Amino acid sequence: MSTTTEKEISYHTTNSYSTLNNLNESTKTVWLVFHGIGYLSRYFIRLFEGFDKKENYIIAPQAPSKYYKGEDYRRVGSSWLTRENTALETKNVLEYIDAIVSTEKLTKYNTKLVVLGYSQGVSIASRWIASRTIHCDALVLISGGFPKELSKENFSFLTNQTRVTHILGENDPYFEIEKVNAEKVRVQEILPQIEFRTHQGGHELDPKTLVNLF
Repeated sequence: MSTTTEKEISYHTTNSYSTLNNLNESTKTVWLVFHGIGYLSRYFIRLFEGFDKKENYIIAPQAPSKYYKGEDYRRVGSSWLTRENTALETKNVLEYIDAIVSTEKLTKYNTKLVVLGYSQGVSIASRWIASRTIHCDALVLISGGFPKELSKENFSFLTNQTRVTHILGENDPYFEIEKVNAEKVRVQEILPQIEFRTHQGGHELDPKTLVNLF
């Protein structure tokens, strides 16, 4: 019987990301926004086109794994992580985000930093903040599950000045009310300052719920 061995190799890779508006002296808030499964960053970022263009600069990283959506093989979607080699893939994704932040020179101007995760992007946003001890001004979690391996100790560096908001659609088909309530209890133990909000839609990012966050 033949013996198979799974090995690892490191190599240099390149990935894209999308931005909206310009980062300059007029910018008040930088948004680092992580899309959900099935999106491409250049389409996801369009959800933020209604924000004040002078005051807001939006950065949308692109999930690295691409795939065809549907049987016609025309539309392309992407995914951040799967259950396959999750730890290694998480490491790669977080280093990619680090590279974006370094390239964008976000500390050049005195701006607020908002980190937002939608759906699958919630796991990326929260893991990045926890692993890099990011002192953001706000963390926004929309229609996504919080990583089970994270605990209160992972966010002990955050202060009450960091605004944490969880937003869920009242008609989201992916969430049962019992599971939502149990998740609220768990996440509130990890992030005591969290505020829970809802909108009347389903599993979607509703830009109107973000306009009056700050």
